[in-house]
Amino acid sequence: MLIVIDTNVFVAALRSGGGAARQVVRRALEGRYYPIFSNALWLEYEDLLGRPIWTEETTDQERRQVLAALAASGRWIKIYYGWRPNLADEDDNYLIELAVAGGARAIVTHNVRDLRRGELRWGGLSILTPSECLEQLR
Repeated sequence: MLIVIDTNVFVAALRSGGGAARQVVRRALEGRYYPIFSNALWLEYEDLLGRPIWTEETTDQERRQVLAALAASGRWIKIYYGWRPNLADEDDNYLIELAVAGGARAIVTHNVRDLRRGELRWGGLSILTPSECLEQLR
């Protein structure tokens, strides 16, 4: 099952000792979900590693290991066109573009309200919180 894991879910998964975000990442690492990545998303993941946002729950080395494992368990997608779904935050449009280009079933994010407000709609694409993802995409 192809999914896009938004960076806010990645951060939440590694900042806490449990929770739905961590379970989504765990399922991706176990091969139950198949994460897809683009250059834009990957650069944002890497940028987050250098920011002072992390808790003591994980070390820098552990976070880098999880990111490397995600890369190994997922698929890279090249985006040759821009749909520009006209989201309120222009910086979120690339998530929709990645999901459409890669044929993802869902974007898993804590930012569902903003991502659901785009003018363009794709029938097979869901915008889900980590909890919704765990319930709906078994």
